[in-house]
Amino acid sequence: MCTLEGKKGLILGIANEQSIAWPCAQAMQAAGALLGATWQTEKSRTYVEPLLDALGVDLRMPLDVSDDAQLEAVFDAVAQRWGRLDFLIHSIAYAPKDDLHGKVLDSSREGFALAMDISCHSFIRAARLAAPLMSQGGSLVAMSYLGSERVVPNYGLMGPVKAALESAVRYLAAELGPVGIRVNAISPGAIETRAASGINHFDALVTDYAERSPMVGALTANDVAPLCVFLASDGARAMTGATLYVDGGYNIVT
Repeated sequence: MCTLEGKKGLILGIANEQSIAWPCAQAMQAAGALLGATWQTEKSRTYVEPLLDALGVDLRMPLDVSDDAQLEAVFDAVAQRWGRLDFLIHSIAYAPKDDLHGKVLDSSREGFALAMDISCHSFIRAARLAAPLMSQGGSLVAMSYLGSERVVPNYGLMGPVKAALESAVRYLAAELGPVGIRVNAISPGAIETRAASGINHFDALVTDYAERSPMVGALTANDVAPLCVFLASDGARAMTGATLYVDGGYNIVT
């Protein structure tokens, strides 16, 4: 039921080999999917392209999700190359450093708006462009975090932003369900990635997860990959609007 043979999918958010999206891409290809992927900037391209070469990904393009023209170009390329899309993985989040490291109370209007646009609304925009390519149904997946529903020290501004993302997932699931498109969020635990290193004292959070989760031990991005495969597969055909935890059970003990 977890085979992705014959399915075509787009992975947004591979920045380097430590990105959560990278092992997800590897696992999805291993399950039989044909993949497309993007990089954010020319700087990140130097890290991403060798990974895409290793998987033999042909459909590859630059994508700054704040640029509508680039986003539209990616989905135009999917339409021209494949004619359809079966799944989309959105693993993109950003907040300006000053706003991320400060109190929510002190967050700037500009910083909050930018974090919401890139981390949340870009998923909505991608869903809008993906939907016409999913005439036979499909799966949209976004990456969230426990800070969306609980106060996690030093997570700050991204807490309200991820809460908005999870709410968007539910509303999109309700709106797209009638045409067979499923929308879900994955909430990984504390995993050491380059993006997560921008959060103050993140190493302490990783240690806390490893020590207090019912399934004791450090998490890796490889723990997230099988769920991505499942949600894109026909095995998850009746699942939508959910936020699914991959955190060793940490969410039940905090």
